[in-house]
Amino acid sequence: MFGASMDWAGWIERMGEPAVLALCGLAAGLGFGFFAQRSRFCLRAAVIEFWHGKFGDKLTVWLLAFGAAVVGVQLLIVTGGLDVSTARQLSARGSLSGAIVGGLIFGVGMVMTRGCASRLLVLSANGNLRALLSGLVFAVAAQASLAGVLAPLRLAISSWWVVDGGPSRSLLAQLGVGPWDGLVFATVWLITALFFAYHSGWAFWKWAGGIGTGLMVALAWWFTYAVMSNSFEPVQIQGLTFSGPSSDWLMRVLAEPDGPWGFGLGLMPGVFLGSLVGALVGGDWKLEGFGGGYTMPRYIVGAIFMGFGSMLAGGCAVGAGMTGGAIFAVTAWLTLGGMWVGGGVADYLLDRPREQRADAPTAPVAAASAAAP
Repeated sequence: MFGASMDWAGWIERMGEPAVLALCGLAAGLGFGFFAQRSRFCLRAAVIEFWHGKFGDKLTVWLLAFGAAVVGVQLLIVTGGLDVSTARQLSARGSLSGAIVGGLIFGVGMVMTRGCASRLLVLSANGNLRALLSGLVFAVAAQASLAGVLAPLRLAISSWWVVDGGPSRSLLAQLGVGPWDGLVFATVWLITALFFAYHSGWAFWKWAGGIGTGLMVALAWWFTYAVMSNSFEPVQIQGLTFSGPSSDWLMRVLAEPDGPWGFGLGLMPGVFLGSLVGALVGGDWKLEGFGGGYTMPRYIVGAIFMGFGSMLAGGCAVGAGMTGGAIFAVTAWLTLGGMWVGGGVADYLLDRPREQRADAPTAPVAAASAAAP
């Protein structure tokens, strides 16, 4: 329906599926990078605001992005423009233990590195060297978890509690409802996010950038579904994710490229370029190193946690949380919940004590205050 006016078959015939998928990834990445940069989209920041009891800009932006993603995907499904039944998050066997434990570990890591995987890529394009180093360590840890020294541990945890593909992995199917019910839920979620945006001030990039970020998740699903529907070769429908593509790019840099290009390989440079454009437009580009009380070991350990957690959970904050959450995959919602809990615990144990020490008056000041009338 939505792709009827686009000559997908012609493009595929002229360029081949891998090239078309890479261009689709590049286009979706450009939009995601630009909107995420301008809106300051960040799950870690939203989690901290939530656990601090502050419903401010950062939480509002994430709610808007997630609501727009779910609305966009479910709207495509009910209008016949998208079929996600063959998506890996729904059709393949999944691990509930991997989703829960991986989400918790990822949540801890994103607080330690001050950003999830997508946020690190966005910040790297803005000149943040801390994010660049953390992103490289994240990619190494993801590859090690996929097929390296951490793979046995990942497989062991994943085997604790597994679920078959099909209805067992669909939250809507488990609840006995359908796509229209999912669309209604998503609409309520988006309206709630708009309510928060209204009461915290209608800054343009807060609501426009948040919604735009979420719509890129829906666009990614539609792109790959359109290619799959018009291809004579088997093509796996997929959405936005950063753990797998980060690992793929790492191996292409370190070793001889193996295999054709695809959606994920086009996505990464797209996000980087989109964020760079956003930073230049907004005057946000500047070189930043380590400082502000955050030490290099903290970033490195946090990036390792995120890399392992993302591969254990089957995706990062965007890949599992938003992309999988938008199609109501059970494992995605468990992962997302784990990230919120893990992030809250890490903030409580690691950052709040330091904030309390920073806010506490020194002994002479405290004594003077007590003696004052």
